[in-house]
Amino acid sequence: MICVSNDSKMPLYQQVYEQIKQEISNGTLKVGSRLISTRSLAKNLCVARNTVENAYAQLCLEGYLLSKPGSGFVVQDIFSDSLDFIKSVDHTINVKFDPKPPQNSQTEYLYDFQYANLDHMLFPSTLWRRLTAEALSSYDSREICNYSDKQGDLNLRSEIVKYLRGSRGVRCAPEQIVLCCGTQYALDVICSLFPVGSEIAVEEPGYDGAKIVFHKNKFTILPVSVGSDGINMKELEISSAKLAYITPSHQFPTGTVMPVQQRIELLDWAERRNGTIIEDDYDSELRYHTKPVPSLQSIDNHGTVIYMGTFSKSLSPGLRLSYLVLPERLLRKYHEVYEGYYSTVPWLNQKITTLYMSRGHWDRHLRKVCLEYKKRHDVLVRSINELMGNRVRIRGNNAGLHFILEFVQGESRDLMIEKAQKHGVRVYSTIQYWHEKEKSQDNCVFIGFSKMSESMIREGIALLTKAWFDSGVGK
Repeated sequence: MICVSNDSKMPLYQQVYEQIKQEISNGTLKVGSRLISTRSLAKNLCVARNTVENAYAQLCLEGYLLSKPGSGFVVQDIFSDSLDFIKSVDHTINVKFDPKPPQNSQTEYLYDFQYANLDHMLFPSTLWRRLTAEALSSYDSREICNYSDKQGDLNLRSEIVKYLRGSRGVRCAPEQIVLCCGTQYALDVICSLFPVGSEIAVEEPGYDGAKIVFHKNKFTILPVSVGSDGINMKELEISSAKLAYITPSHQFPTGTVMPVQQRIELLDWAERRNGTIIEDDYDSELRYHTKPVPSLQSIDNHGTVIYMGTFSKSLSPGLRLSYLVLPERLLRKYHEVYEGYYSTVPWLNQKITTLYMSRGHWDRHLRKVCLEYKKRHDVLVRSINELMGNRVRIRGNNAGLHFILEFVQGESRDLMIEKAQKHGVRVYSTIQYWHEKEKSQDNCVFIGFSKMSESMIREGIALLTKAWFDSGVGK
């Protein structure tokens, strides 16, 4: 029988996890038996349902349970492979059998404040299956046997144009849209439109995935510092760059928003240099207490901005679907470079996404995920403020799926990451976002919340507070 206690120092999620794991290990729960549903167990224990779901999910991850559609969670045979192995070993060797399963390196973290992946529960799986079946049974399904236009399906490009015009103020035509299999591939496309060895200004700190692409394309990277208003225009002016890669609406990773005055100054810089700005608008949909900031491209009157968007932060990174909006002056070069190429995005993904957007599901999904992530964001901020008080400073919140946590007393990030790890909590270093790593701020860590439930956030921050400050009360 499973029991939990609010007085225990162990989080509720872990109490449920440990007791079920023990009952499976000692044979109390037999192989093939089905566990009580998450809803019923949560009701019996008087806890939130997601507390039980997180415990079950961890047990599935480690192989103790298997989630079977229509059958619930079924106990797995965790010893059969080990016993078969022992039987095959030469018995002249002294083999000791350890009934404990091997530990996965990821399972040491009870709470992982990661950023990259999304919560699978927010993906519209049922609707996506229905639209998949509809796409495959449609008249257009014959296109799955054909090579498609290098820029992608015209219908999907038209839907993206309508969305961008209404939500981001982007001014473009379907002929300017290029569908890509992810942001890094989109950056590869952009690099191919400029000479090898081109100098490119990048934000410091900034998105490391972009710098990897520029480096592999043999571009010369010129880091330009980021301040409270975004990229430092004085440093950009004295650089020799004619290309600049920026994230103006939610700078990655600091979270700063470039004000309109500086946007105008940046556009003026590009016009005077006959240069080009790459605007990566990677998570523009996710703003929680203010309206989304209009894109830089929306006020560009001279065709200096290449706009980049993605479905990875609001729908699914696994779909590998992003897009470029090329200014008209670069379209001829694009068609020259990619003559004879075909689209890198599968036809089926394009067709399903077209149906999804054209019927209003995309807009509804954005409202849903923005509300859900707002709740998690607010719980995270509130928990940090209540438990850690003025010992930390939150930077770049109120948007996106991450922010920077700064230690006011100057504690070392490596030390704080190590302390967190010892308590089963994972937070992340920021050093990879710096091109000149010796200039990185040593007193900051990177925290994401896209896969954390509200209860896990509270429990994780409580453990972090204990690990870092030996107290649950802010000073």
